[in-house]
Amino acid sequence: MTRPTMMQYFEWYLPADGKHWENLKNDASHLKEIGISHIWMPPAFKATGKEDVGYGIYDLFDLGEFDQKGTVPTKYGTKKDYIPAIQALQEQGIVTIADIVLNHMMGADATEEVTVVEDDPNNRLKQVTGEHAIEAWTVFTFPGRNNKYSDFKWNHVYFDGVDWDQRAKKSAIYNFRGNSWETDVDHTKTNYD
Repeated sequence: MTRPTMMQYFEWYLPADGKHWENLKNDASHLKEIGISHIWMPPAFKATGKEDVGYGIYDLFDLGEFDQKGTVPTKYGTKKDYIPAIQALQEQGIVTIADIVLNHMMGADATEEVTVVEDDPNNRLKQVTGEHAIEAWTVFTFPGRNNKYSDFKWNHVYFDGVDWDQRAKKSAIYNFRGNSWETDVDHTKTNYD
């Protein structure tokens, strides 16, 4: 292969009909014919709901297999559709690239009280309040998966902060007590993510 060509095989406005993996499987030979050597696929994990494009990750172990967030399939389909799509591409000699998102978690199952400081939204390294308690959506128990593949549960100790206080119904930059933001992320707005 002298000139590899990668195609991003998704975009924001695809219909949420759960047919994307099936369409990709059926398109594999055509993609090979037109010279595609690599396919970049969207995140396959269960997200906040069936309309989510895949970046509002809810459960890293659910590829469209469990009834969670009001749906079994993701926006793109089920695990039963995902694996054959990858196999069809590989049979055509096409390299599959799965977009994985390990630093986004949304759609928590419950809240918990957490001690925070509020930071200036234009300079996250500057505190605008002292320590106080908020109610944060940081408890992930994945009840629909019932511990299959992993029994790991998430809570606030696995996060640096949140942007919503459920008790006060207030959006802000809340940094959890004892944590600090990375200083080498971006210098826009002094550490904007």
